[in-house]
Amino acid sequence: MGLSPGAVLRVRRRVERPVGGEQTMRHSLTAGASAMSRHLLNLTAPAGRGLRLRIVERPALALTPDALAALLADLRSVAHKVLPEGALHYGVLGDDRTPLEHTIVTVIHDTRTGRPVAFNALALMDAELAGRPIEILHLGLVMVDPAFRGRGLSELLYGLTCVLLFLRRHGRPLWVSSVSQVPAVVGMVDETFDGVFPSPERPSSPSANHRFLARQIMARHRHVFGVAADAWLDEDRSVICNAYTGGSDDLKKTFETARRHRKPTYNAFCAGGLDYARGDDFLQIGQMNLEAASRYLGRMARPGSAPWLAGSLALFALKHAVLPMMQWLDDAQHRGGLRPWKPACR
Repeated sequence: MGLSPGAVLRVRRRVERPVGGEQTMRHSLTAGASAMSRHLLNLTAPAGRGLRLRIVERPALALTPDALAALLADLRSVAHKVLPEGALHYGVLGDDRTPLEHTIVTVIHDTRTGRPVAFNALALMDAELAGRPIEILHLGLVMVDPAFRGRGLSELLYGLTCVLLFLRRHGRPLWVSSVSQVPAVVGMVDETFDGVFPSPERPSSPSANHRFLARQIMARHRHVFGVAADAWLDEDRSVICNAYTGGSDDLKKTFETARRHRKPTYNAFCAGGLDYARGDDFLQIGQMNLEAASRYLGRMARPGSAPWLAGSLALFALKHAVLPMMQWLDDAQHRGGLRPWKPACR
C-alpha cells in the first residue's frame, strides 16, 4: 500500500529528528515544495485520434527526479525526430534544470505505441505593467514529429494549456508572447490570441503596452528563446534581428524551408517583413482572454455538434453571468482593464 505525500512527510519527521537549524530548514523546504506541487497543473487527458495529452506545470518542482528524467527523455526523443543532425542548447533542452522550474510542458503521446510525438514548453516570464508585477506566458518551443504534422497538434499544444491557465486565473486576461520566423506559427498565434502585434491584420505601430512589454522581454528574458546579446529589436515592427546566435542556431530556416500557413497573407507577411538570411524573428505579443478562449474552443469542436453547442452555452454563461459575479465579489485581485486596482479595505 502506498503512502500519501503527507504521510511520507510525517514519517520523515519521526525518523529524522531535527538537530539544529539545518534539519529544521530541510523539513520546511520539503513541506513547502510538497504544498506547491499540489497546486500545479499535472494532468493527462485523451486528445482524440489515438492521442493522449499530458500537461505538467513547473516539472522540476512537481515531479520526482525519476519522473522528471522520463519527461526530459520524451522531449529529447521528439527533438531528435525534428532535428536529427542538430541540437538545441537552451531552455528545457539545455543542461541547466532551472528553466524547468518556470515552464509548463505539454506532451502528446501516440496511444498505440506509447511514444511521444509532439511537445511544447511554455515559459513563465516576470514583467511589469502599469506599475504592478505581471506574468507573461511565452509560447516557446513547439516540436511535432514529421509523421504527425498536418493534424493540428501545434494549435492543440499552444491553445489548450493557455485556456486552462486563463480559467484558473478566474478569467483575468493573460499576456502571451511568441518568437518565430515560421509563417504557420506566426499565423496560428495571430488567429488564436487577441490583440496580437505584429500582425498583417493590424499593420499599424505597436501600442504602448506592446512596446513596453517587448522591451522588458528583450532586456530580461532573451535566454528563454535562445537569443544572444548581439541581437537587436526593431521596436516599430517588433522584429528581432540576428536572432539565431544564442543556442537556437539549429532552428534557423530559409523562407523556402519554413512551414507555410494555409492563408497566403501570413506567408507574404513573413517573406516581406523578415530577413531570413540574417536570421530575423517576429516578437508577437497578445492576450488570452475570454474572446480568444471562445474562438479557440469553437474551432476545436465541430460546429453543430453537441460539444460545440454545450461549449457555446457554457462560454455565454461564463461571459455574461459567472465571471462578472466572480470579479465583482473578489475585490482583492487586480483585473487589468476589467477593473482598476483598488485594494479591499479590511
